[in-house]
Amino acid sequence: MNQLSNEYLNKVIEDSKPYAVNGRVNTELPNFDETLRDKLGVSIITSEQNHYTAGDSSHKVPMQSTSKIIALMLALQDFGKERVFQAVGMEPTGEMFNSISALESHDDIKPFNPMVNAGAIAVCSLIKGGNNDNRFERYLHFLRDLTNNPTLEMDEKVYQAEIANGARNRSLAYFMQSTGALITDVEEALDLYFRINAVMMCCDDFARAGLFLARGGIAPGGDEKLIPPHHLRTVKAIMMTSGMYNSSGQYAVEAGFPCKSGVSGSIIGAVPGRMGIGVVGPAIDKKGNSTAGGALIKKLSKDLKLNMFRTEIKY
Repeated sequence: MNQLSNEYLNKVIEDSKPYAVNGRVNTELPNFDETLRDKLGVSIITSEQNHYTAGDSSHKVPMQSTSKIIALMLALQDFGKERVFQAVGMEPTGEMFNSISALESHDDIKPFNPMVNAGAIAVCSLIKGGNNDNRFERYLHFLRDLTNNPTLEMDEKVYQAEIANGARNRSLAYFMQSTGALITDVEEALDLYFRINAVMMCCDDFARAGLFLARGGIAPGGDEKLIPPHHLRTVKAIMMTSGMYNSSGQYAVEAGFPCKSGVSGSIIGAVPGRMGIGVVGPAIDKKGNSTAGGALIKKLSKDLKLNMFRTEIKY
Protein backbone atom coordinates (compact mmCIF):
# COMPACT_ATOMS: atom_id res chain seq x y z
CA MET A 1 0.00 0.00 0.00
CA ASN A 2 1.24 3.51 -0.80
CA GLN A 3 2.25 5.72 2.12
CA LEU A 4 0.51 9.07 2.47
CA SER A 5 2.98 11.94 2.03
CA ASN A 6 3.32 15.20 0.15
CA GLU A 7 5.56 13.44 -2.36
CA TYR A 8 2.95 10.78 -2.97
CA LEU A 9 0.22 13.43 -3.43
CA ASN A 10 2.38 15.29 -5.95
CA LYS A 11 2.58 12.08 -7.97
CA VAL A 12 -1.20 11.63 -7.75
CA ILE A 13 -1.70 15.21 -8.97
CA GLU A 14 0.50 14.58 -12.00
CA ASP A 15 -1.27 11.31 -12.78
CA SER A 16 -4.72 12.90 -12.47
CA LYS A 17 -4.19 16.22 -14.29
CA PRO A 18 -4.56 14.76 -17.82
CA TYR A 19 -8.21 13.95 -17.02
CA ALA A 20 -8.95 17.69 -17.04
CA VAL A 21 -9.04 17.53 -20.84
CA ASN A 22 -12.37 15.71 -20.52
CA GLY A 23 -14.01 18.66 -18.73
CA ARG A 24 -15.01 22.28 -19.21
CA VAL A 25 -14.71 25.17 -16.76
CA ASN A 26 -18.02 26.65 -15.56
CA THR A 27 -17.66 30.13 -17.08
CA GLU A 28 -20.88 31.38 -15.45
CA LEU A 29 -18.79 31.85 -12.30
CA PRO A 30 -16.83 35.14 -12.03
CA ASN A 31 -13.15 34.84 -12.96
CA PHE A 32 -13.66 31.27 -14.20
CA ASP A 33 -12.38 30.66 -17.70
CA GLU A 34 -10.50 27.97 -19.60
CA THR A 35 -7.15 29.15 -18.18
CA LEU A 36 -8.22 27.31 -15.00
CA ARG A 37 -8.74 24.00 -16.79
CA ASP A 38 -5.45 22.46 -15.66
CA LYS A 39 -5.55 23.64 -12.06
CA LEU A 40 -5.74 20.78 -9.59
CA GLY A 41 -5.11 20.76 -5.87
CA VAL A 42 -5.64 18.39 -2.97
CA SER A 43 -5.42 18.54 0.83
CA ILE A 44 -5.74 15.63 3.21
CA ILE A 45 -6.05 15.97 6.98
CA THR A 46 -6.00 12.73 8.96
CA SER A 47 -7.78 11.98 12.21
CA GLU A 48 -4.36 12.32 13.90
CA GLN A 49 -4.23 15.90 12.52
CA ASN A 50 -1.47 15.13 10.01
CA HIS A 51 -1.76 17.50 7.06
CA TYR A 52 -0.71 16.79 3.46
CA THR A 53 -1.10 18.99 0.38
CA ALA A 54 -0.12 19.09 -3.28
CA GLY A 55 -0.81 21.03 -6.44
CA ASP A 56 -2.98 24.17 -6.44
CA SER A 57 -4.23 23.55 -2.92
CA SER A 58 -4.41 27.25 -1.99
CA HIS A 59 -6.64 28.17 -4.96
CA LYS A 60 -10.04 29.35 -3.69
CA VAL A 61 -13.32 28.52 -5.40
CA PRO A 62 -16.99 29.03 -4.46
CA MET A 63 -18.51 26.17 -2.49
CA GLN A 64 -21.38 25.76 -4.95
CA SER A 65 -23.09 22.41 -4.23
CA THR A 66 -20.69 21.35 -1.49
CA SER A 67 -22.68 23.87 0.58
CA LYS A 68 -25.65 21.49 0.46
CA ILE A 69 -24.23 19.19 3.12
CA ILE A 70 -23.74 22.11 5.53
CA ALA A 71 -27.29 23.36 4.92
CA LEU A 72 -28.64 19.84 5.48
CA MET A 73 -26.84 19.60 8.82
CA LEU A 74 -28.39 22.89 9.97
CA ALA A 75 -31.89 21.90 8.86
CA LEU A 76 -31.58 18.55 10.67
CA GLN A 77 -30.45 20.39 13.80
CA ASP A 78 -33.40 22.79 13.54
CA PHE A 79 -36.25 20.42 12.66
CA GLY A 80 -35.04 16.82 12.91
CA LYS A 81 -34.97 14.08 10.30
CA GLU A 82 -38.71 13.41 10.15
CA ARG A 83 -39.63 17.02 9.29
CA VAL A 84 -36.74 17.56 6.87
CA PHE A 85 -37.62 14.45 4.88
CA GLN A 86 -41.25 15.46 4.70
CA ALA A 87 -39.98 18.32 2.51
CA VAL A 88 -37.38 16.40 0.51
CA GLY A 89 -36.76 12.75 -0.32
CA MET A 90 -33.71 10.62 0.37
CA GLU A 91 -33.53 8.62 -2.85
CA PRO A 92 -30.83 8.91 -5.55
CA THR A 93 -31.81 10.04 -9.03
CA GLY A 94 -30.56 9.39 -12.52
CA GLU A 95 -31.59 12.90 -13.56
CA MET A 96 -29.37 15.98 -13.77
CA PHE A 97 -28.93 18.00 -10.57
CA ASN A 98 -31.03 20.91 -11.94
CA SER A 99 -33.70 18.81 -13.64
CA ILE A 100 -37.23 20.24 -13.80
CA SER A 101 -38.73 17.11 -15.35
CA ALA A 102 -37.70 15.09 -12.28
CA LEU A 103 -40.05 17.23 -10.18
CA GLU A 104 -42.91 17.02 -12.64
CA SER A 105 -42.76 13.29 -13.40
CA HIS A 106 -42.02 12.02 -9.88
CA ASP A 107 -44.97 10.38 -8.09
CA ASP A 108 -44.25 12.45 -4.99
CA ILE A 109 -44.27 16.26 -5.14
CA LYS A 110 -41.05 16.63 -3.17
CA PRO A 111 -37.52 16.63 -4.67
CA PHE A 112 -35.64 13.34 -4.81
CA ASN A 113 -32.93 14.26 -2.28
CA PRO A 114 -31.15 17.23 -0.62
CA MET A 115 -28.18 17.07 -3.04
CA VAL A 116 -30.12 18.14 -6.17
CA ASN A 117 -30.82 21.86 -6.54
CA ALA A 118 -34.55 21.61 -5.86
CA GLY A 119 -33.87 19.59 -2.72
CA ALA A 120 -31.27 22.04 -1.47
CA ILE A 121 -33.65 24.99 -1.98
CA ALA A 122 -36.27 23.10 0.04
CA VAL A 123 -33.68 22.46 2.75
CA CYS A 124 -32.72 26.15 2.83
CA SER A 125 -36.37 27.00 3.50
CA LEU A 126 -36.11 24.99 6.76
CA ILE A 127 -33.12 26.79 8.29
CA LYS A 128 -34.18 28.93 11.22
CA GLY A 129 -33.14 32.54 11.70
CA GLY A 130 -36.00 35.04 11.45
CA ASN A 131 -34.58 36.67 8.30
CA ASN A 132 -32.06 35.76 5.63
CA ASP A 133 -29.23 37.80 7.13
CA ASN A 134 -29.57 35.82 10.36
CA ARG A 135 -29.94 32.51 8.52
CA PHE A 136 -26.82 33.12 6.49
CA GLU A 137 -24.88 34.27 9.57
CA ARG A 138 -25.85 30.99 11.27
CA TYR A 139 -24.65 29.06 8.22
CA LEU A 140 -21.37 30.97 8.05
CA HIS A 141 -20.74 30.69 11.81
CA PHE A 142 -21.35 26.93 11.70
CA LEU A 143 -19.10 26.55 8.65
CA ARG A 144 -16.32 28.57 10.28
CA ASP A 145 -16.56 26.44 13.40
CA LEU A 146 -16.47 23.07 11.64
CA THR A 147 -13.56 24.11 9.39
CA ASN A 148 -11.77 25.98 12.20
CA ASN A 149 -11.41 28.94 9.81
CA PRO A 150 -12.90 32.24 11.07
CA THR A 151 -11.97 34.08 7.85
CA LEU A 152 -14.43 32.34 5.50
CA GLU A 153 -16.62 34.83 3.62
CA MET A 154 -19.14 35.05 0.80
CA ASP A 155 -17.87 36.53 -2.46
CA GLU A 156 -20.24 39.32 -3.54
CA LYS A 157 -19.47 38.90 -7.26
CA VAL A 158 -20.26 35.19 -7.11
CA TYR A 159 -23.47 35.92 -5.21
CA GLN A 160 -24.55 38.44 -7.84
CA ALA A 161 -23.72 35.94 -10.58
CA GLU A 162 -25.87 33.35 -8.81
CA ILE A 163 -28.76 35.82 -8.89
CA ALA A 164 -28.15 36.80 -12.51
CA ASN A 165 -27.92 33.18 -13.69
CA GLY A 166 -30.59 31.83 -11.38
CA ALA A 167 -33.51 31.42 -13.79
CA ARG A 168 -33.38 27.61 -13.67
CA ASN A 169 -33.30 27.53 -9.87
CA ARG A 170 -36.17 30.02 -9.72
CA SER A 171 -38.16 27.72 -12.02
CA LEU A 172 -37.52 24.81 -9.64
CA ALA A 173 -38.51 26.85 -6.59
CA TYR A 174 -41.72 28.26 -8.06
CA PHE A 175 -42.72 24.86 -9.39
CA MET A 176 -42.32 23.46 -5.86
CA GLN A 177 -44.43 26.31 -4.51
CA SER A 178 -47.15 25.52 -7.07
CA THR A 179 -47.35 21.89 -5.92
CA GLY A 180 -47.15 22.68 -2.21
CA ALA A 181 -43.67 21.20 -1.80
CA LEU A 182 -42.29 24.60 -0.76
CA ILE A 183 -44.48 26.44 1.73
CA THR A 184 -42.14 29.20 2.89
CA ASP A 185 -41.16 32.38 1.03
CA VAL A 186 -39.69 31.35 -2.31
CA GLU A 187 -37.40 34.32 -2.80
CA GLU A 188 -35.92 33.99 0.70
CA ALA A 189 -35.17 30.29 0.16
CA LEU A 190 -33.55 31.11 -3.17
CA ASP A 191 -31.56 34.01 -1.77
CA LEU A 192 -30.11 31.87 1.03
CA TYR A 193 -29.25 29.16 -1.50
CA PHE A 194 -27.44 31.71 -3.67
CA ARG A 195 -25.52 33.07 -0.68
CA ILE A 196 -24.27 29.74 0.65
CA ASN A 197 -23.11 28.72 -2.84
CA ALA A 198 -20.95 31.86 -2.99
CA VAL A 199 -18.75 31.21 0.09
CA MET A 200 -15.11 30.85 -0.98
CA MET A 201 -12.95 27.95 0.20
CA CYS A 202 -9.65 26.26 -0.68
CA CYS A 203 -8.60 22.62 -0.46
CA ASP A 204 -7.66 22.91 3.21
CA ASP A 205 -11.16 24.18 4.06
CA PHE A 206 -12.84 21.41 2.08
CA ALA A 207 -10.57 18.85 3.77
CA ARG A 208 -11.46 20.18 7.22
CA ALA A 209 -15.16 19.90 6.36
CA GLY A 210 -14.50 16.29 5.34
CA LEU A 211 -12.57 15.64 8.53
CA PHE A 212 -15.47 17.05 10.56
CA LEU A 213 -17.69 14.39 9.02
CA ALA A 214 -15.03 11.68 9.35
CA ARG A 215 -14.47 12.43 13.05
CA GLY A 216 -18.12 12.17 14.03
CA GLY A 217 -18.97 15.86 14.08
CA ILE A 218 -15.88 17.09 15.92
CA ALA A 219 -14.20 20.14 14.38
CA PRO A 220 -10.46 19.95 13.57
CA GLY A 221 -8.45 21.02 16.59
CA GLY A 222 -11.40 20.58 18.96
CA ASP A 223 -13.14 17.90 21.01
CA GLU A 224 -16.74 19.15 21.10
CA LYS A 225 -19.38 17.47 18.93
CA LEU A 226 -21.19 20.17 16.95
CA ILE A 227 -23.87 17.83 15.57
CA PRO A 228 -25.45 14.65 17.01
CA PRO A 229 -24.20 11.35 15.57
CA HIS A 230 -27.63 10.35 14.21
CA HIS A 231 -27.81 13.50 12.07
CA LEU A 232 -24.25 12.96 10.89
CA ARG A 233 -25.06 9.40 9.82
CA THR A 234 -27.96 10.75 7.75
CA VAL A 235 -25.76 13.33 6.02
CA LYS A 236 -23.01 10.82 5.18
CA ALA A 237 -25.53 8.30 3.85
CA ILE A 238 -27.09 10.95 1.58
CA MET A 239 -23.60 11.96 0.39
CA MET A 240 -22.80 8.35 -0.41
CA THR A 241 -25.95 7.77 -2.45
CA SER A 242 -26.41 11.23 -4.01
CA GLY A 243 -23.40 13.47 -3.34
CA MET A 244 -21.79 13.10 -6.77
CA TYR A 245 -24.96 13.89 -8.71
CA ASN A 246 -26.00 11.12 -11.11
CA SER A 247 -22.51 9.59 -10.95
CA SER A 248 -22.96 8.75 -7.26
CA GLY A 249 -23.27 5.01 -7.85
CA GLN A 250 -20.01 4.98 -9.75
CA TYR A 251 -18.23 6.79 -6.91
CA ALA A 252 -19.79 4.49 -4.32
CA VAL A 253 -18.23 1.56 -6.18
CA GLU A 254 -14.89 3.07 -7.20
CA ALA A 255 -14.18 5.39 -4.24
CA GLY A 256 -16.34 3.83 -1.55
CA PHE A 257 -16.62 6.71 0.91
CA PRO A 258 -18.96 9.74 1.21
CA CYS A 259 -18.18 12.58 -1.23
CA LYS A 260 -19.87 15.78 -2.32
CA SER A 261 -18.99 17.78 -5.41
CA GLY A 262 -19.72 21.29 -6.70
CA VAL A 263 -19.69 22.78 -10.20
CA SER A 264 -16.74 24.98 -9.19
CA GLY A 265 -14.70 21.76 -9.32
CA SER A 266 -14.72 21.30 -5.56
CA ILE A 267 -15.00 17.93 -3.81
CA ILE A 268 -15.35 17.13 -0.12
CA GLY A 269 -14.44 13.56 0.84
CA ALA A 270 -14.94 11.99 4.27
CA VAL A 271 -13.30 8.66 5.07
CA PRO A 272 -14.91 7.67 8.39
CA GLY A 273 -12.44 7.52 11.24
CA ARG A 274 -9.48 8.19 8.97
CA MET A 275 -9.34 11.49 7.07
CA GLY A 276 -10.97 14.42 5.34
CA ILE A 277 -10.11 15.12 1.70
CA GLY A 278 -10.47 18.44 -0.11
CA VAL A 279 -10.04 18.72 -3.88
CA VAL A 280 -10.25 21.63 -6.33
CA GLY A 281 -10.17 20.93 -10.07
CA PRO A 282 -12.30 23.44 -12.03
CA ALA A 283 -12.73 21.37 -15.23
CA ILE A 284 -16.06 19.55 -14.77
CA ASP A 285 -17.95 16.96 -16.79
CA LYS A 286 -21.55 17.26 -18.02
CA LYS A 287 -22.84 15.88 -14.73
CA GLY A 288 -21.08 18.61 -12.71
CA ASN A 289 -18.15 16.66 -11.26
CA SER A 290 -14.47 17.58 -11.53
CA THR A 291 -12.89 15.30 -14.12
CA ALA A 292 -9.32 15.45 -12.79
CA GLY A 293 -10.56 15.71 -9.20
CA GLY A 294 -12.73 12.64 -9.62
CA ALA A 295 -9.82 10.67 -11.05
CA LEU A 296 -7.72 11.80 -8.09
CA ILE A 297 -10.36 10.68 -5.56
CA LYS A 298 -10.59 7.23 -7.17
CA LYS A 299 -6.80 6.84 -7.26
CA LEU A 300 -6.49 7.82 -3.59
CA SER A 301 -9.10 5.23 -2.68
CA LYS A 302 -7.33 2.49 -4.62
CA ASP A 303 -3.79 3.33 -3.49
CA LEU A 304 -4.58 4.02 0.17
CA LYS A 305 -7.31 1.37 0.51
CA LEU A 306 -9.97 3.88 1.56
CA ASN A 307 -13.01 2.02 0.22
CA MET A 308 -15.37 1.36 3.14
CA PHE A 309 -16.60 -1.84 1.47
CA ARG A 310 -13.23 -3.50 0.95
CA THR A 311 -13.27 -5.48 4.22
CA GLU A 312 -14.45 -9.02 3.63
CA ILE A 313 -15.91 -11.20 6.34
CA LYS A 314 -14.55 -14.76 6.47
CA TYR A 315 -17.29 -17.35 6.74
